Amino acid sequence: MALKRRRFLGNTATALAGTLLYPGASRMVFANDFDTSLSNALSGGLPAEKDLVFPGQPENPEMRESVNIWLFAEDGSFAFPRMALEAEAWSWDKRMYDSNFAFAGGRVMKSFGWGAVPSPIDDRGQPAVFGGGPLTFRCIEPFKRWLVSFDGEVVDGDVSQQMDRSFGKTPELVPVRMEAELEMVTPAWVQDRAPEKVAQMSRQDQLNAEFMGVGYRFEHLFRGDGELSVAGGPNKPFRSVGSRIHRQSVRPSTTLANDWLGHCWQSAVFPDGRAFGCCAYPNSSMDGWTYNDAYVYLDGQMHVARMVKTPWLDKLLAEGDDCSLELEYSGGRIRIGGRTTLTTFTLMTEGPMAGFALNQTGAWYSWDDQRAIGMMERSSSFEVLGGLPGQGA
Repeated sequence: MALKRRRFLGNTATALAGTLLYPGASRMVFANDFDTSLSNALSGGLPAEKDLVFPGQPENPEMRESVNIWLFAEDGSFAFPRMALEAEAWSWDKRMYDSNFAFAGGRVMKSFGWGAVPSPIDDRGQPAVFGGGPLTFRCIEPFKRWLVSFDGEVVDGDVSQQMDRSFGKTPELVPVRMEAELEMVTPAWVQDRAPEKVAQMSRQDQLNAEFMGVGYRFEHLFRGDGELSVAGGPNKPFRSVGSRIHRQSVRPSTTLANDWLGHCWQSAVFPDGRAFGCCAYPNSSMDGWTYNDAYVYLDGQMHVARMVKTPWLDKLLAEGDDCSLELEYSGGRIRIGGRTTLTTFTLMTEGPMAGFALNQTGAWYSWDDQRAIGMMERSSSFEVLGGLPGQGA
């Protein structure tokens, strides 16, 4: 099926050049008390300050900073398939938070809103705290260790309600508290979309950069320890794996509203240390890619890769959807099996993503004799899914 791409309303790449600075950027002094030898190998070539946060409101009203994690209990009993904060310059003192919680058996919870913002300056005088409402991230060592905490009420329900669009219509709120320390275990996978680079790209590559964000973005895979309390219950310790994303960029909403066709994004780290990550956007026929970027991490080395088989979202399934993929790199082709678990859905009828289904989920992946739980995020239009799901709800 050929998808209709809506007309793009302008070219922001050139207009954004030179607008990424925030007040005081040229005067900012970064701490010398970080042990950068611990994080240099994990930074993907970026300086330590790239993993700190804006110390003040950016001058460009469209500039945003985002930190999010995808955290999965190693035993597959629960997951946080995206806990995110988005700080936009135009609303710097009120920050959007969006957190998903999923448990074995289909129970899901969600927390979404705008909340008050703590000072970004930590007790060492560094811009290392990124918070809003019930969710707070704190950089302990750039590219090496972060802390995350959540303390607030969430809407409780079931993934089936998300699929038929009845979730939250008669909300039941329960308190959730969580704290975790995350240690990065793979080098940063970096998407450098600096305005001067974007200005030299083809129009299609500019669109792809705007989907990702004009600026920079990177992600790590981590292992972590933490504690979770639900509905006032006792704190339960957990071991986790997952991914962490940090972005400072401009992401034009008109690009999403007019040109988005969907995406598929996956990653996991396995018990022996091997790992992968990939992200692709489909073409209008859903038989190829307009954007295709991936890596494999083997024996302590990062290798550039590309997807050769992509599990696009073509149906809504609460558990067990086949999300197997294939990657190709200089060492050959890798086949990774996958089945979804701990799934959440958002069916969007308003805003720049109206007309799309968003699937944020865990997946059990297998690579040779290795098995691990990891993340996947996919989106497709209602057209691909055969119409608006739950239309009769």
